[in-house]
Amino acid sequence: MAQAVSLPRILVSTDASKALSKQAASTRKPRTSISTKKRVSAVRLMRIQFGGAFADLLNKKGKGSGDNEMGYVERTLGFRTKDLDDRDLRLVTDIVGGTIRWRRYLDHLICLLCHDEKTFSSMEPLLLQILRIGFYEIVKLDMPPYAVVDENVRLAKVALRPGAGNLVNGILRKLVLLKDNNSLPLPKLEGNDRAQARALATIYSHPVVSLFCHLSSSWMVRRWTKYLGQEEAIKLMVWNNSDPSFSLRANSRKGVTRADLVMQLNLLKVPHELSLHLDEFIRVKTGLQNVIQAGLLKEGLCAVQDESAGLVVAVVDPQPGQSIVDCCAAPGGKTLYMASRLSGQGLVYAIDINKGRLRILNETAKLHQVNSVIRTIHADLRTFADNSTVKYDKVLLDAPCSGLGVLSKRADLRWNRRLEDMEELKILQDELLDAASLLVKPGGVLVYSTCSIDPEENEERVEAFLLRHPVRSLALYMCKSVEFSIDPADGLVPSDFVTKHGFFSSDPVKHSLDGAFAARLVRAF
Repeated sequence: MAQAVSLPRILVSTDASKALSKQAASTRKPRTSISTKKRVSAVRLMRIQFGGAFADLLNKKGKGSGDNEMGYVERTLGFRTKDLDDRDLRLVTDIVGGTIRWRRYLDHLICLLCHDEKTFSSMEPLLLQILRIGFYEIVKLDMPPYAVVDENVRLAKVALRPGAGNLVNGILRKLVLLKDNNSLPLPKLEGNDRAQARALATIYSHPVVSLFCHLSSSWMVRRWTKYLGQEEAIKLMVWNNSDPSFSLRANSRKGVTRADLVMQLNLLKVPHELSLHLDEFIRVKTGLQNVIQAGLLKEGLCAVQDESAGLVVAVVDPQPGQSIVDCCAAPGGKTLYMASRLSGQGLVYAIDINKGRLRILNETAKLHQVNSVIRTIHADLRTFADNSTVKYDKVLLDAPCSGLGVLSKRADLRWNRRLEDMEELKILQDELLDAASLLVKPGGVLVYSTCSIDPEENEERVEAFLLRHPVRSLALYMCKSVEFSIDPADGLVPSDFVTKHGFFSSDPVKHSLDGAFAARLVRAF
């Protein structure tokens, strides 16, 4: 599966963590009226920014991560806090996700209201997260402002010290006054392209250069403006800041039809829409936690999978009896879907360098009753391809990528992506694509896909690959035959998803799906 490759993160030092715990422990006991979800949200945000956690893992149903987070909260704040119920977990997820998405915009306001760059740049991590939460609740959630002020002030006093609470009180009250007067400060959209990109990045909360906010450059916005134009770039940023929707795929190998899944969702009172593009898929905007609690995923009746991923599998077009390789398979969403389409005949070989994730894939394959047609291989694709003498009917390379097509779901990813990563990723993508091509039999199909919307990771990688695989003999040259050629995706996916070059491409704004890309290439010899 294509992975949005993350950057190395700055870890909170052990000394800093101990200092926070010691400082918190020395304060008075918390008043019970401070909401647990507010405490957890603040610590969670700090851990995401500095400790390498992800925004979507705070879930008791998700491999014990809920328990781990509560333990981290206790150690950081210096006192035990009650466990969260399912409703509070959802609220924490909403607060954390929204605060992360709007971080740049919130920091812009906080910086201005501090009236002192040094104050902001030297602010303690936990204090900054408390302010971000307060700003988000007031500006974006329209929560009762003085209730927000009161709760965040008391949290700062309990978790840090009285002086921190006074600072939070003063800054939040300034914010309330500006909002009431409809005078929240925004940068003006003027000047050259660079200046306008900085302004847009602040307004729509994407990375931008700052001397004291410690954020990366506005390369992302400038890149989208270059490829899409300013109007479409703005629409994309609005999409990235929206609450994500999810899709469920009915598991046909267990005899579950989409109609069966619809009936289950109706019983659970989960709002849903049928996919317009894939017969086994259903879109869910809210209520995914209800689906999880009801055991539909645990029983293997369905899987959470975006339609864009399903459409990539449609481009591969798995057929019963074929031998298929999924080159970067784990955690295995596309592997499982391809296996389900083999009707028990054929094999999908799932290769991945991460042994632990392959183990999870194997467990899930048993749950979905497709393990009889899946074989996992723990290996680096490049080494495996060099040593393999076997050729396969179809090879899918769902390559590691920037993940710029999934920023709505991966709220934290935008802050961890650098322009330098793009160059490193392109080198890796080329290496993996060359390796994957060695596994394709004559007449076989190679599919290259990503969860990116960036042309340099998509069309340009395919173009570069085709240039690296020229004709091999005069006879082939004379008949104008090449090693690989583009096989248009027409007929495999709806025409609305097919580009002028015959590639599959899903546009987040246009299709309301994750951004994804797939090129289908046929090997001639």
